[in-house]
Amino acid sequence: MAQKRKNTKKKKKGGGLAITLLVALLLAAVWLLYDFDIIRFGNREHDSSGENSATDLVTDELSIHFLEVGNKYTGDCTLIKSGDTEILIDAGSRQGSAATIVPYIQQYCTDGVLEYVIATHAHQDHIAGFVGTKAAPGIFESFECRTIIDFALTNATSSVYNNYVSKRDAEVESGAAHYTALDCWKEENGAQRSYEIAEGITMNILYNVFYEEKTSDENDYSVCMLLSQGENHYLFTGDLEKDGEAALVKNNALPVCKLFKGGHHGSYTANTDALLSVIRPEIVCVCCCCGSDEYTENVDNMFPSQAFVDRVSKYTEKIYVTTIVSDNEKGYESMNGNIVVTSDGGEVNVNCSNHNTIFKDTDWFKKHRVWPSGE
Repeated sequence: MAQKRKNTKKKKKGGGLAITLLVALLLAAVWLLYDFDIIRFGNREHDSSGENSATDLVTDELSIHFLEVGNKYTGDCTLIKSGDTEILIDAGSRQGSAATIVPYIQQYCTDGVLEYVIATHAHQDHIAGFVGTKAAPGIFESFECRTIIDFALTNATSSVYNNYVSKRDAEVESGAAHYTALDCWKEENGAQRSYEIAEGITMNILYNVFYEEKTSDENDYSVCMLLSQGENHYLFTGDLEKDGEAALVKNNALPVCKLFKGGHHGSYTANTDALLSVIRPEIVCVCCCCGSDEYTENVDNMFPSQAFVDRVSKYTEKIYVTTIVSDNEKGYESMNGNIVVTSDGGEVNVNCSNHNTIFKDTDWFKKHRVWPSGE
């Protein structure tokens, strides 16, 4: 066919023939180079020396969803999706939250399989939705969970925790793999420290000293995970507190991060300068019911706290918050709503189900918070 086209063009006169033939040859060359992996499109990966490598990194589209949990209580639930692979981190805040989070996840997890489930620690605002209720079955009953990664230590004795363990173990009996974060870090019992969830995208379990050391602060048992997409990094630390963050920085080579899920719902007891000065986040997403007095009546310390704002403002103003208290009959309403962060390995975008207004520009912030001068 190519020879026939060439012969036909020889019979024609003028410069158009030569130009057309040249374009066709160039297109064919590009196609061959791409087909044989000589050309790659995407972000350029750096080698360990800091110099650009010769190969561009190809990555699948990545989306990270910070979910509202369907009530006036603070809780975490994060869905990560790339291709046909889904990761769920936590499922708060109450057992009834399953009625909200399960249908949302089903929109994206269309095959009913969650490849990875991470429960960061044993507080109900992170695990209750795994349990669910009779009317609203939880995550373990609603999906096939292939690999479950959770906390190595806990002080928990609550009924929610006991029900979590029971339903988790039932999932394991049905074929799921179960590892603690310490198993992953040590790569024991079949666990891995790093999992490739799609081409060029890895889920990396970080080392937290409180995987091995007892503490009175349940939050510091949190499983910590770094998601890497080429040169884009996204950090998730559960409810890790000051001591845990200091140890995390000491024991891991943390990169500058495009995204940080605000620690402990934007608490003043987390999100320390020790961590933020290393990761220098461009985007911070907070899963909480903004302005709730659930944990304190001190307005400055309500999530997201003034101390959180003071520290994060040194690095970014791109702060997004899922939910806010309201005087309506439900006691809450969407702030940004469900926050969805997407990237193909280059630019990172944020789109929210309610509005895309950053925290500092909201009416609640203007009434209850102060943006530091000079930031």
